[in-house]
Amino acid sequence: MIVGIPKESMRDERRVVLTPAGAYSLAKRGHKVIVQSEAGIGCSFSNEAYREAGATVAFSPEEIFARSDLIVKVMPPTVEECDWLTEEKYLLSVVHLGSANPEVHQRLREKRFHAIGIELIEDSTHTLPILTAMSEIAGMLLPQIAGRFLETTNGGRGIMLGGVAGVPASNVLIIGAGTVGSNAAPIFLGYGANVTVMDDDLKRLRYLEVHLSKMVNTVLSTPYNVERYVTMADVIIGSAMIHGRMAPHVVTESMVKKMRPGSVIIDLAIDHGGCVETSHPTTLSDPVFKKHGVTHYCVPNIPSSVAETAAHAFNNALLSFIEEISDNGASSLLRDRTLSRGVYIYDGNCTHEGLADLLDCEYVNLDSLAGGL
Repeated sequence: MIVGIPKESMRDERRVVLTPAGAYSLAKRGHKVIVQSEAGIGCSFSNEAYREAGATVAFSPEEIFARSDLIVKVMPPTVEECDWLTEEKYLLSVVHLGSANPEVHQRLREKRFHAIGIELIEDSTHTLPILTAMSEIAGMLLPQIAGRFLETTNGGRGIMLGGVAGVPASNVLIIGAGTVGSNAAPIFLGYGANVTVMDDDLKRLRYLEVHLSKMVNTVLSTPYNVERYVTMADVIIGSAMIHGRMAPHVVTESMVKKMRPGSVIIDLAIDHGGCVETSHPTTLSDPVFKKHGVTHYCVPNIPSSVAETAAHAFNNALLSFIEEISDNGASSLLRDRTLSRGVYIYDGNCTHEGLADLLDCEYVNLDSLAGGL
């Protein structure tokens, strides 16, 4: 199989899914890898590094999309990139339900593509291996992002995350005790912040209490508690998401209006529509906006700010799935239950119920296409 790695066209997206080490592994298995020139330059991977790993470097993105059997990329394809695709091939990329382009998915269906969402792949323990890898990185970056935008020079309240003698620490509210929240909480604690984690799952809250030796405050997520704690927060980390669905608006605009001017909201659910009602997507080069005096940071690709680390994490988490598809083709999407959970288009059929609802198109159960396998 020919595996194509295009250069990302989205603004500020520097990551690449496959490192030279990953290209080497595929080449050793007898597959051909075509990498667009400078696709890995944002991660410090040169064209020569890919060539030495056995890959071919192509200078035209059209060539990558037209020649490859399997396209592997970080962000969803653009409409223009869809025009370059030939029929009945494979696509492995994120879906980003919050910004899903109906025209892109229509073209993928028309060309009878097999499309797999990176963030939708789920194993038998309900772990999301690729999303988890990126969430770990984002969680570790959050305290330095929050601290930066609390500074007066960046329009913040002019306070530190941690207090000093005689001055209390800032209040950080993390909504959602999943991978992001679990990684962010101990780092915020390390900065000296007063951390509260809110979730509707008591098991997750109990785990955090034990794991962090009761140094973090835990609160059950209810409408009353959300409104109460939002108004007291200096920093809100919104990581409330429903897997495969649009995120619920946990924090309403009326709650944001009650926050203190110069407070910071980081909405990590923005690629699923955002869990804060006043959020809209921003970019790494223009990451914030103010609404009701509150700074909103709503970047959907935070790990791209540490592109080399993120690329290695992507490669480590995704390589086995790329190898599986390259070795076995469509049968891997039907027989590998971990991989099949990420399939959102199979042979032109929309096989993800959440996406079908969002795009108002017919949903087809993948098992029915697999003949009950």
